[in-house]
Amino acid sequence: MQSLRSLFSAPWSSTAKLDGKTVVITGANTGIGKETALDLAKRGAKIIMGCRDMEKAEAAVKEIIEGSASQNVSCLKLDLSDSKSIREFAEAINKEPKLDILINNAGVMVCPYGKTADGFEMQIGVNHFGHFLLTYLLIDLIKKSAPARIITVSSMAHSWGSINLEDINSEKSYDKSKAYAQSKLANVLFSHTLAKKLEGTGVTTYSLHPGVVQTDLWRHLNGPQQFVMKMVSPFTKNSVQGAQTTIYCAVEPSLENQTGGYYSDCAPAKCSAAGKDDDLAQKLWELSCRLLSITWE
Repeated sequence: MQSLRSLFSAPWSSTAKLDGKTVVITGANTGIGKETALDLAKRGAKIIMGCRDMEKAEAAVKEIIEGSASQNVSCLKLDLSDSKSIREFAEAINKEPKLDILINNAGVMVCPYGKTADGFEMQIGVNHFGHFLLTYLLIDLIKKSAPARIITVSSMAHSWGSINLEDINSEKSYDKSKAYAQSKLANVLFSHTLAKKLEGTGVTTYSLHPGVVQTDLWRHLNGPQQFVMKMVSPFTKNSVQGAQTTIYCAVEPSLENQTGGYYSDCAPAKCSAAGKDDDLAQKLWELSCRLLSITWE
């Protein structure tokens, strides 16, 4: 329904400026991450992109500088499937005087079974654990910069996901679509719990569904899935349209006092019952801390 609604409603737009603000975006060398970086650079923000492929990232930086007429755009190496890389990236970011907006955008989708450097199943490892650890390592700087925002790109796929606390890494059985949905539900639950933990700090959190977007993420779909996507492609969004809800969560002034919510088509949206399950969210939080060997009260 939501995407149909967006076809008939006026697109959201805002003239909000971000002069003097620092924004970190993960996975910003293609797709909606790149469009988000371009838009926020045009608004005057200092953009730091965390990307795995530095060659692609440097080409994207060049494009964003040309497209935004801002020189304040750079990229740093970040491989979310490797905690060593996440820690090195965070160390570099923590030298910044401030971090006003963190956008956890990078993701992998329905890929064949694989494991991260730390032994996590690839989708939960990159989409959830990688961003969980990164946010943890940057949280003091973000709090110091308040009012600040943390935005996590999830998906409507979260609504058919469930969290398997006993087998989070899908070692007993692997279904790539289920593992993807689990990782996207984890994004919603993370943002939900984080909002509670940050109450009173001036840091707000948001998770979102960008829409069904035509991006590189489709590369692992099988033949029949590719066919279905071609059939529905007139109703899908391009990367510019797909980036709008992320941008909305980053700049919309009316969201200043909202936190922990889930958004789609630049408006509050309903997330699944599991996405609002406090008990499940807390259990996932504790499991994440344990598996990452961190203490985050």
